[in-house]
Amino acid sequence: MKTYAIGVIPGDGIGPEVVNQGLKVLREMMTQFEFDCNLVEYPYSGEYYLKTKELVPEHVIDEWRGLHAVYLGAIGHPDVEVGLVERSVILGLRFGLDLYINLRPIKVYAEHLCPIKDKKPEDIDFVVVRENTEGLYSQIGGHLKRGTPDEVATVTGVYTRKGVERAIRYAFELAVQQAADRARPPQVTLVDKANAIRPQEIWTRTFAEVSAEYPQVKTDHAYVDACCMWMIKNPEWFDVIVTANLFGDIITDLGAMLQGGMGIAASGNLHPGKTSMFEPIHGSAPKYAGKNVACPLGGILAVSMMLDYLGEKQASTAIEQAVGYLLASGRIPSTDAHSGLSTTEIGDMVLQTLQTQPALS
Repeated sequence: MKTYAIGVIPGDGIGPEVVNQGLKVLREMMTQFEFDCNLVEYPYSGEYYLKTKELVPEHVIDEWRGLHAVYLGAIGHPDVEVGLVERSVILGLRFGLDLYINLRPIKVYAEHLCPIKDKKPEDIDFVVVRENTEGLYSQIGGHLKRGTPDEVATVTGVYTRKGVERAIRYAFELAVQQAADRARPPQVTLVDKANAIRPQEIWTRTFAEVSAEYPQVKTDHAYVDACCMWMIKNPEWFDVIVTANLFGDIITDLGAMLQGGMGIAASGNLHPGKTSMFEPIHGSAPKYAGKNVACPLGGILAVSMMLDYLGEKQASTAIEQAVGYLLASGRIPSTDAHSGLSTTEIGDMVLQTLQTQPALS
């Protein structure tokens, strides 16, 4: 029996409630598909910081490097300085484990969830590959004369040839791998703003050079503002998008709305072949914490992504099919906190569907 070491960080707000449902589904998959997971829980969160004043120590980051994957709920507490714990946990993972790919599937499971008129599930099924360790999130910058009329704030965005190329190359490899499962040829779209931000021309040049190695892949280019427009007007044009850190952060939230809301969106933070982290992309939503109303589907689909990454592809597919069935059938009417279903009820519905999965096929 294969055994995986999984770190679990429930986090703040709705994080623990969502993670509990994801773990419930994970345990069912362990039984059905005969693999095991050693789950190691870590307390780091805003609430933990308020009690202990402790952020993530370096030895814990070393420990994370020895795991197969990390499953994260959400980080953020209203009584803690904005970004303090998020940088410690999320950037500790991204930079400490060099998780240089942020992978965000954008897929409509039920037409009624999509806010765009006449767009069906077959029209919106693409992936955003976001470079995850560079750009404006490199943490280079600061303040001079803070709080005075003469205050100056600076931030430096960094793009390295290595960082840009490995993100672009991953996007091309992903497009090729996916082509067998899609009724369309592979395509990769580069999204940048190199017309106004000239250093981003490193993306344009690198994209052209890497694309020459993949003649079977169609290529396209869009400036980020145009990309946002086309995501609304013609989302069916996209297959794989590759982009810089900040732009990827923004357009994937837009993508979540195409799917039906933040409650269904999941992501992987990857170092291919090494320890990677999986999470729903919603925040900690403190106003809903403890009310058992948050939609856990993003957290459940993050488990599906994690299992796919670990090689448990049958289990991953089973979870995604169960979620898709419940949404398409209308049994789960929405992916927000106002569906009329509790967090626990939605988790139980996914679990029950998985237990009767053969009936779906």
